[in-house]
Amino acid sequence: MIYGAGNVDAATAKTGSNSKTAGTDPNEAQDRFLKLLVAQLNNQDPMNPMDNAQMTSQMAQINTVTGIQQLNQTMASMSSQFMAMQVLQGTSMIGRTVLTEGNTLGTAADGTHTAAFDLAGSAANVKVQITTASGELVDTIELGQGTAGRNYFTWDGKDKYTGDASQLRYVVQATNGASAVAATSLSPHAVIAASSSNGQLMLELDDGSSLAHSAVKAVY
Repeated sequence: MIYGAGNVDAATAKTGSNSKTAGTDPNEAQDRFLKLLVAQLNNQDPMNPMDNAQMTSQMAQINTVTGIQQLNQTMASMSSQFMAMQVLQGTSMIGRTVLTEGNTLGTAADGTHTAAFDLAGSAANVKVQITTASGELVDTIELGQGTAGRNYFTWDGKDKYTGDASQLRYVVQATNGASAVAATSLSPHAVIAASSSNGQLMLELDDGSSLAHSAVKAVY
């Protein structure tokens, strides 16, 4: 039991202005606790003093809280340093081409577009249809057999399309007899910058979009 509440309130008021700092600074939090503990000891009932086990328990609690706050500060610092290192490493991706889920052909290299697709299983017949954004057919590429997993194809459309070929779409059709084989198209994009957002390494692409590094399927 604590007597002399006015004195305790005074001690609390004295540390009140530092409450914001104490919430984040372990040393301030520990100093505030010790001041309150001393005030409590000074105003305890002489006939019913604080139990030693109770005081030990309170000391253990403040040490635990202080330790957790220090750990949180250390982890936050490490996270910030790790993110800075990630962005620095991400700059090595600038100028490279990455594959991510999508169906645009992207910018051509030497006039030839290279894109890819993943097949859920092997296919006896695979063809790629090149279309405009509105769905108009521009060209069809017969690839023959396709293997399960990653498959690449190239398309030289200089003589077949005079517009902005980077905006063309492609559709993969893979079959085994009458059965369709699932295909996931992968669009190529050039990386022009690296940044961070919400703890993630982000790559800025040539089409103005941002891509999380974890969404990159391949780099070449």
